[in-house]
Amino acid sequence: MCRDYFRSKYRNLIVGVNTKVPINNGKTITAVNFDNAATTPPFMAVLREILNYAPWYSSIHRGSGYKSLVSSKIYEESRKIILNFVGADSNLNTAIYVKNTTEAINKLSNRLCDEKMRDVVLSSYMEHHSNDLPWRNNYEVDYIEVDECGRINLNSLERKLKYHKGRVKLVAITGASNVTGYINPIAEVAKIAHRYGANVLVDGAQLVPHTKVNMKIENIDFLVFSAHKMYAPFGTGVLIGPTKTFEMGAPDYVGGGTVDLVTHNYISWNSPPNKDEAGTPNIMGVVALVASIKTLNLLGMRDIQEYENSLVRYTIDRLKVIKDIKLYCIEEDVPRVAIVPFNIDGVEHGIVSEILANEAGISVRNGCFCAQPYIRKLLKIDSDNINIIKNEPGMVRISFGLYNDYSEIDRLVWILSKISDNKDYYICKYARKLSQKGK
Repeated sequence: MCRDYFRSKYRNLIVGVNTKVPINNGKTITAVNFDNAATTPPFMAVLREILNYAPWYSSIHRGSGYKSLVSSKIYEESRKIILNFVGADSNLNTAIYVKNTTEAINKLSNRLCDEKMRDVVLSSYMEHHSNDLPWRNNYEVDYIEVDECGRINLNSLERKLKYHKGRVKLVAITGASNVTGYINPIAEVAKIAHRYGANVLVDGAQLVPHTKVNMKIENIDFLVFSAHKMYAPFGTGVLIGPTKTFEMGAPDYVGGGTVDLVTHNYISWNSPPNKDEAGTPNIMGVVALVASIKTLNLLGMRDIQEYENSLVRYTIDRLKVIKDIKLYCIEEDVPRVAIVPFNIDGVEHGIVSEILANEAGISVRNGCFCAQPYIRKLLKIDSDNINIIKNEPGMVRISFGLYNDYSEIDRLVWILSKISDNKDYYICKYARKLSQKGK
C-alpha cells in the first residue's frame, strides 16, 4: 500500500502528533517522537473510551450498586479480550493485571517455583534488566549466548539445558530486543525448552505492540507486556500464564481482594486472578488497554508491522550514506520490530541525543536502554573492566510507532548529516552544555 495511505490512516489516530516544541533558534517546531520503545502516545480512541466510561467509574468487586456492577463486569470481561488478542487459551490461562512488565516479571519470579534456589532460570545476554534482575533474587541464573550480530544462539540454549540436567524450570527471553529490535524465534525456543521440561516466559513489552502474537501456536507458557507501550496510558501491565500455576502458594502482595476467608489464625486465599491483584484494581488502565487493543485489531497487526518495517528500511538506507554513522544489527531478512540503533563516530551518544532534541525537536533515547550487558556485548567492551564501563558507553536508539512517517525520518537524516559535517562545532557547544547541566 502507498505511504500516504498509511500516513493518513494511522497518524490521525494519535493524540499530540502536531504538538509544537521550542528549539534553540527560538522558534517552535512540530515534535518528532522516535522514542516509542520507551512509551507511546495514546490513541484518541483510548481517551474517548476513558471519558465514556468515567461516569460509571466505581469500585470493583466491592459493591452492589449499579455502577459497581457495571465496572466489575467491564473489568472481568476485559480479560477475555486480552487473552484473545494474544491467542491464549482462556480455559487454561488467566490474565493478571499489574502496573507494568517489570512488576509482572517480579511477580512471576516470586510465585513460580517452590524450591527456588535449587531451580535454574535461563535468561539471555540480550535481556532488558527487568528480565534478568528479578530472577537473581530467588534462582540460580544462567545466560544463553548471543552471536556476533546480537541474535540468540539456539545451540547455546540447548547446551545450557543439557548442562543443568533437568534443573531449568524456566527459559525467560525477550520477544523482541529493545536495543536491536531483533525478534527471537520463540516457537523454536519453546520447542527446545519443552523438550527438556522447562517452561517459557516471553517478555512481550517490545513484541506485542508491533506484531501478531499467538501463545497457543508459539507454545508460550507465560507472556508479559505493558499498555503504555501500546498507546494506552494509565499504568497497566499484564501477566498471562496457566491458572494452575497461580493456584499454588501465597500471593506476593496480600490484603484486600486476595483472600476468601480470614481469621486471626487462618487464611484461605482467593482464586486466581483475584488472588494476585491486591487492593483496588486500576480499572481506568484496563479500560484504556482494551480500547487500544480494539483499535490495533481494527488496524490489523500485520499491516502495522509491514508499515513499520518500511520505515526501518527507509531509515537504514538513508543513514547508510551519512559519513561516520555506525549502524548496529541491520542485517536484512531478519525478523525485527521498528528499532534502529546507531552512533556517530567521534560524537558521544548523549551529545547526539541533545542535539537532535534542541536543534530539530526530535526525541530519541541514548545510553544502554536498561540492557547494559547486551550493549557491552554489541560494542565489544570488556564486561569485567569497570573503569571502561563507568565511561558510560552506549548508543542512540530510534524506535518507531505506527504513526511516524517518512518526512520525520527526512528531518532526522538532515540533522544527522549536519552533525557529521560539523562535529567539532557541535561537540564544543554541547559538551559544555551537558557539563553545566551535570553541575
